Amino acid sequence: MSRLRFTTALEVFDAFPSARDDIRAAPTPEAPAAFLDALRRSDTPEDAVTFLAYALGRREAVWWAAQSVRLLGRIANGGEDAMLLAAESWVRDPEDLRRREALRLGMASDRRLATTWVALAAAWSGGNVAPGQVVVMATPEMTPKAARTGILVALATVTARERASRLQLCVDAGARLMQAGTGT
Repeated sequence: MSRLRFTTALEVFDAFPSARDDIRAAPTPEAPAAFLDALRRSDTPEDAVTFLAYALGRREAVWWAAQSVRLLGRIANGGEDAMLLAAESWVRDPEDLRRREALRLGMASDRRLATTWVALAAAWSGGNVAPGQVVVMATPEMTPKAARTGILVALATVTARERASRLQLCVDAGARLMQAGTGT
């Protein structure tokens, strides 16, 4: 049985209308992998990061963002901060208590840090995303937008010389996750 999430790039854009604002290229009826390949070869290969953030499931997007931020920031095991650890903990066990811990840490952290956005990607995966007594429910685009932001913030810290190759490594990892989700 196929676990195919989307069969065309257009379906991704239909599921997430905000993707039209975040990705320069117009959606096509191509398979997601073909559309992704075109984005990675475009003048704005960062759009491949954005497309993947939307195309992947929430847990996969958070995992991919965490691993990409580790790669881009050269964060070794044992060198991670509480936000990254909270996001990875939620991926391994997506219970609400872990999601709320990622929310607490992400909301209290510096938004200029990539790991803050990875924590928020996990935190905004569902449920109430407001601290305290107010109830604000997560919307579907919140996790992809935060995952994308985390990766792009981390990418901004990479030297110009390494930028293209490191971006491609991140996109390759996301593409593998997307392919795994198709059952192929």
